[in-house]
Amino acid sequence: MKEPIVELPRERWKGFILPIGYTTAEYYDVAVHPEPEGFTVNLCKKAFEAPITHSPQEYNYPDKLYEEHWPDARAFGILKDGVLIGAVEVCPEDWSNRMRVTELWVDDAWHKQGLGHALLERAKQEAQAQRRRAVILETQSCNVNAIGFYLHEGFTLIGMDTCCYSNTDLQRREVRLELGLLLQPETHRESSHWAKS
Repeated sequence: MKEPIVELPRERWKGFILPIGYTTAEYYDVAVHPEPEGFTVNLCKKAFEAPITHSPQEYNYPDKLYEEHWPDARAFGILKDGVLIGAVEVCPEDWSNRMRVTELWVDDAWHKQGLGHALLERAKQEAQAQRRRAVILETQSCNVNAIGFYLHEGFTLIGMDTCCYSNTDLQRREVRLELGLLLQPETHRESSHWAKS
């Protein structure tokens, strides 16, 4: 891919809808078991009875660039003949000195060509330039392909939320998973939150 990754100016791209969707035949079954001394959490890959598809149309709030709740976001993208074919958006989390990837999307026609890797590398570069201590992102327990991609890129599971999207996330097999990548110690500054301790 020879097209460069360019910054997507807020004034031009604010509100641009990213048509994020996927089909999956597998999911990570999340089970939380209370124990006398705490909790046991299991995540085990299982197969759906039939593949399921999540499309942008099923969500009340489709993924958009430069949402109001990410006031300090910056977006970067790859354009082919003036058409956006991939984008990543990042937003600093100042209180914890981390960089959140708020959006990552590659057009279906351009999958498996290294665009996702290149965009995620751009996000890591932005985090390092701002001396953030980690890069974090959200995905879903049923988005097995995305989870595999992030694990391959060096991310690991750092948390989950079993009622983020609805009160039936566990039953629907769509649990919010938080993944993170710690950056090298010499590339970050102390967060303001911990510096005050």
